Amino acid sequence: MASRLLLLRRRARRLLQLLRHRLQASKKRRIDDQDPPGSGSCDHVDVGSVDHITRVPDAVLGSIVSLLPTKEGARTQVLSRRWRPIWRSAPLNLALDCELKNQDSIPKILSEHTGPARRFSVRLFTDCSGDEIDGWLSSQSLDNLQELELTCMFWLGRRPLSLSAFRFSPTLLVAKFHGFHFPNSIAQLSLKFPCLEQLTLKKVIISEDVLQSLLSGCSALESLELKENRGIARLCISSQTLRSLGFFVDWWNGGTGIFLQELVIEDAPCLERLLPLNSTGSKVVIRIICAPKLEIFGMLLSEVIPEFQLGSSIIQEGVAVSLTTKMHTMRVLALSSTGPNLDAVVNFLKCFPCLEKLYVIFRLPSDDPGEYMNARKYDPLDPIECLELHLKKVVLKNYVGSKSSYVDFARFFVLNTKGLEEMKITLPYHRQHGWFAHQLSLLRVTSRASPDARIEMRCGTSDDFTHNRDTHDLSMDDPFDLPSSGCSTCEEKGLGDAIYQI
Repeated sequence: MASRLLLLRRRARRLLQLLRHRLQASKKRRIDDQDPPGSGSCDHVDVGSVDHITRVPDAVLGSIVSLLPTKEGARTQVLSRRWRPIWRSAPLNLALDCELKNQDSIPKILSEHTGPARRFSVRLFTDCSGDEIDGWLSSQSLDNLQELELTCMFWLGRRPLSLSAFRFSPTLLVAKFHGFHFPNSIAQLSLKFPCLEQLTLKKVIISEDVLQSLLSGCSALESLELKENRGIARLCISSQTLRSLGFFVDWWNGGTGIFLQELVIEDAPCLERLLPLNSTGSKVVIRIICAPKLEIFGMLLSEVIPEFQLGSSIIQEGVAVSLTTKMHTMRVLALSSTGPNLDAVVNFLKCFPCLEKLYVIFRLPSDDPGEYMNARKYDPLDPIECLELHLKKVVLKNYVGSKSSYVDFARFFVLNTKGLEEMKITLPYHRQHGWFAHQLSLLRVTSRASPDARIEMRCGTSDDFTHNRDTHDLSMDDPFDLPSSGCSTCEEKGLGDAIYQI
């Protein structure tokens, strides 16, 4: 449902552009004198002069308009006078950035809108009394609300979340809470969210008991995003419906408190993706006990994830303690590492024999640990199944070609990935074409294991996991397959991106 809403919003924007174009083109045809949308009567109108979009039934137009952002939805009133009642009676999609000067507009909008409510999103940048928030949330205009987003930037993490927010629990499809404190009393309410598909908690203070109580009441939850929260040391996920989980550990300002230290996927039969949303943070142990459909996984190596456990397989600080459990469903793996730690990466490859895509994002800290010894030789007597059969795409980001450890790391995959179709290497800086030609000779691309592999190098800017913000977009086949941010130097010089391909 949530993915369908995203698609419908995109289509609604395209329809609005088409509407503006057609109404401007038909201005001379006196469209305002035609029948109202959906009237079905066109006997007195020349067929060639009718703008057929305006003949879509009011209810359908209202649903489309409601999917647009508030400002764009309101602009539909200027298209023609026939559109004015459409906006006022359409399902309400109210999204406001609230400063003190426009907080008073909220009750006015709620009282004057005659249609049902679909989405209510408010970002508070100034102090606002709890009574005011309760008043908004208690409005009958918001009955049967489907999407709720509340952001409190003024009292970040200290303002208690109004219990009025939970009156929508029977109908909510999407919920996002940012900057609030969840009182412990919520755990005693045994709330039920039978329709909730998306839940985001960001910079909130919430206890483990309260979070587990909320999650246990979400019988239809498909995606969960947890970002920079405090109050939970250990999170155990047990959900029969969850398909996507994204997490970001650190508190935004380095504040004190209890942070996530252990994430356990205990029983998640439908979980397909486990996504990190930051490349640095407090150390978190990850244990996957039961996730038989997991196919997309992001991992921050030993600096942030000191221990990874998959069934009976255990990797500690990048070193394999035991590799007895294999996960054959995994097809996309993204790893973030301080420097090119080939041994740690290979240990993960052994856990995922059917892997198809590998992303490695290198990070260089201020205290550069220096060169890794990546002179590892591939032993054909101890083959790595994904390198032999399944791995088709390798992406390396923030590649520092001036260091031999990076060259050795990349060359390992060039020479040993037999089914490789595509390899992309992005630099964190600008280089000329001559540099690329020399670099590819160092990688021995003419001796690559897959003769048909396409290898591409390009200059650019540094990249990391923070660019991944697609926990809730389940329509994305690969959330790590994002375009390069490009090279600022090439852009300044009008050169276009420097790309070398073979």
